[in-house]
Amino acid sequence: MNRYSDTDIAAVYRVIRERRDMRHFRPDPLGPALLERLLQAAHLAPSVGFMQPWRFIRISDAALRRQIHALVEAERIRTADALGERQDEFMRLKVEGILDCGEVLVAALMDGREHHVFGRRTLPEMDLASVACAIQNLWLAARAEGIGLGWVSLFDPAALGELLQLPPGAKAVAILCLGHVDAFYAKPMLEQEDWASRQPLAALLSENYWQNDASIRRE
Repeated sequence: MNRYSDTDIAAVYRVIRERRDMRHFRPDPLGPALLERLLQAAHLAPSVGFMQPWRFIRISDAALRRQIHALVEAERIRTADALGERQDEFMRLKVEGILDCGEVLVAALMDGREHHVFGRRTLPEMDLASVACAIQNLWLAARAEGIGLGWVSLFDPAALGELLQLPPGAKAVAILCLGHVDAFYAKPMLEQEDWASRQPLAALLSENYWQNDASIRRE
């Protein structure tokens, strides 16, 4: 049989359900073997045309970590300004744990992606989708290991790329905070803080043709 055991299946669904975007960390380092397992999980992700466009940069230099944090803080303020009436509410949110977590990784798109045409001729953004799959693998593996992960997207990619000496054509897409936590949030933090709530699946699911939210909810 190809089907996993009921126990294994339940564990897969549980880790998906309990994955959280973490912001609060303990500073204890991750053991090298654990970090290697998590990165191997990321590296097993599917990729369009098997291009494997992900590149991970481990930030081990404390001064460099502080510089990355400064870039994020600058963008946090710009984002707050762009949010208008929700500015103050946003500024009260904890949006990253860069200075607190055990490990910081930067996930980037590789250079030379234009040479990969398979699956990308009409949808070139599939390179980014592939990197997102790698990050999700890392996220789920981390949750299964009891390790928190937070995805930070508040930064200027060009500025971060320059700081990390990325080659032309490469692009930073995520700062990943990884580390031990005292507890995982009972609900996604932005839901817990009343920033947003999860939409019901029925509102996002259509059959055969596109339906607007109202027509789906009437059924």
